[in-house]
Amino acid sequence: MERKQLRTESTLVVTVTSAGEFHDEVTDAITALDTGESTDSTPTLSFTSYDDLLETLTPRVLDLIEAIRREEPASINAAARAVDRDVKNAHEELRRLAQPGIVFFEAEGQRKRPVVWFDELVISLTFDSDSGDTATAAP
Repeated sequence: MERKQLRTESTLVVTVTSAGEFHDEVTDAITALDTGESTDSTPTLSFTSYDDLLETLTPRVLDLIEAIRREEPASINAAARAVDRDVKNAHEELRRLAQPGIVFFEAEGQRKRPVVWFDELVISLTFDSDSGDTATAAP
């Protein structure tokens, strides 16, 4: 989705889906679009394992995301201060979060302002014994 479209969305759905299931969902959506059918446009971020999800969305990361959404910092430095973190560490984390589209940056002069475009993060986990591609998290 384009950044402009993301600004109109309010929810990011996070799932754990096998690579095969993800491929099938994308293929079905493309086929539907080609035939003029509507598709579910809810922005969704899919991880291929519970471990990947938990490594990405740690409590520290969720605190950073929440602080950016709540305080709308004008720069990466301001975002780091909002969570009392080292600027280099916060910048690295924000760069990693930008890769899958959880955050993006808006240039404002010399500064890059981190933006969290969603109001709600919904984690949807399906515990299906038939999907063998997803790793299980340790108890």
